[in-house]
Amino acid sequence: MSTPDTSSTTSYLQSAANNVSTTEEKHTPRAKEPLMKRPLDVILSCIMITLSLPIFLSIALIIKLEDRGPIFYLQERWGRNSTRFTAYKFRTMLANSDQEFGIIHATENDPRVTRLGRLLRTMGLDELPQILNIFRGDMSFVGPRSLAVGEIVSDKNGRAVPYEHVPGFRERLRVRPGLTSIATIYIPKDSSPKKSSATTFYISANSPSISICALLPSPFGSASGVSGNQGRRSFKMAHAKAQRR
Repeated sequence: MSTPDTSSTTSYLQSAANNVSTTEEKHTPRAKEPLMKRPLDVILSCIMITLSLPIFLSIALIIKLEDRGPIFYLQERWGRNSTRFTAYKFRTMLANSDQEFGIIHATENDPRVTRLGRLLRTMGLDELPQILNIFRGDMSFVGPRSLAVGEIVSDKNGRAVPYEHVPGFRERLRVRPGLTSIATIYIPKDSSPKKSSATTFYISANSPSISICALLPSPFGSASGVSGNQGRRSFKMAHAKAQRR
C-alpha cells in the first residue's frame, strides 16, 4: 500500500484551517450541559486513572522499548466553544508522522502504524491517556469525536478540505468532545451521513439518557450487567421520538 499523500496541497489546507477567524469561532453559543454530567466525568475519571495506572505504565514502557521514540502523541484539537486543547494519546504511529505525511486519518494496513500501535488501536487502549483530558475538563466521556485542528477530510464531492470548512462544524463545538459517542458505537464506520445525523441529534437533545446509551456497551455497562443491545434499543427509541417532533 502506498504512503499517504505528502503534497503541498495538504500543508496549504491545514494552514487554512489554522487561520479560522476569531469572530467566527465565537459566533456559535455553547450548549448548556446536564447538571450532573461534569461531576460524573470527574468522579469516573479519577476512578479510571487509579485503576488503570499499572496498565498505563506497562504500555508506556513497551512503547519506549519498541523504537525509543516518544511515548505520547500530543495533538491540538477543537474543544467546547471553539477553544483549543492538547489531546493526549499513546503514540501508535512512527515518530513525526504528522510532520512528514500531514494530519490524515489512519487507514487499514496503514504503514505509519507501528506493530504495538496496531494492537493498541484494536483494543482501544491508545486513547487511555485521554482520561486525563476528561479530568481536566477538555473532554467528556460522551460527546462528539474531538477534531484535530487542521484535520483534512473529503467533502460530499470528494474534494480534500479542512474539517473546519465542513457544514455543521461549528455546531459540534457547542458541547465538549467525548471519548466515545453514539455515532461511534451505533453507526457503522462507512456511514458518514448517518454519523453526522447522530452527532447532530446528540447535540440538540443534550440529554443524560442519550449519554447513558453511549456508555452501556462500555466497560461501565458490562460491569452493571446492562447490555449494549439495551443501549442500542434505547438510542433508537429516543432518536425516533426526536424525529417525530
